[in-house]
Amino acid sequence: MSNDYDYLVKCLVIGDSGTGKSSLMMRFTDDVFNTGYISTIGVDFKIKTMDFRDKTIKFQIWDTAGQDRFRTITASYYRGSNAVLLCYDITDKNTFRNIHKWLEEVKKFTVGNPLLILCGTKVDLEEKRIVSYEEAEEYAKANNMHFFESSAKINSNIKEIFELIAKNKITMLCTMIDTFDKSNRKNINLQPSNKNENNISCC
Repeated sequence: MSNDYDYLVKCLVIGDSGTGKSSLMMRFTDDVFNTGYISTIGVDFKIKTMDFRDKTIKFQIWDTAGQDRFRTITASYYRGSNAVLLCYDITDKNTFRNIHKWLEEVKKFTVGNPLLILCGTKVDLEEKRIVSYEEAEEYAKANNMHFFESSAKINSNIKEIFELIAKNKITMLCTMIDTFDKSNRKNINLQPSNKNENNISCC
């Protein structure tokens, strides 16, 4: 039986409690924004498919609790992540200062080189901004991360974040297939198969 997607992407959303991680995920997966705040307990999970460059991308999005007491629970969910969103609140300097702690956890628990994205949330509260765009952008560049500022409330830069993740996934797999093909083309015969991750067209 063929799958209903071309690529599967596991995406982890981390950061301090109250930075809007759940709101970001809900805006992307369900296109909703809830004004009521309920702290995530442990880990929440959502699935979303989107079409990108004639491919169907299936996202598994893991929204983790930001409280310290849940750190040991969420550590196991780092493994196998293709992308990690490190979120901070642009109106709360402490959440930005703590990004380095989250980045240390990423380096400790992830395998391979997942796409890292620094994400400043709540840009709809510009008048309350504490963390400047330039400061965060410089930090992202210094730590080899992509950088976005976003707002789940006004739906700003949410889709763009996940489009970047989709683009990275496709590019990475196509590079792997191309490298494999060049080194093995004399010994293998690739035939079309059902729609799955082994049936990759990079055109």
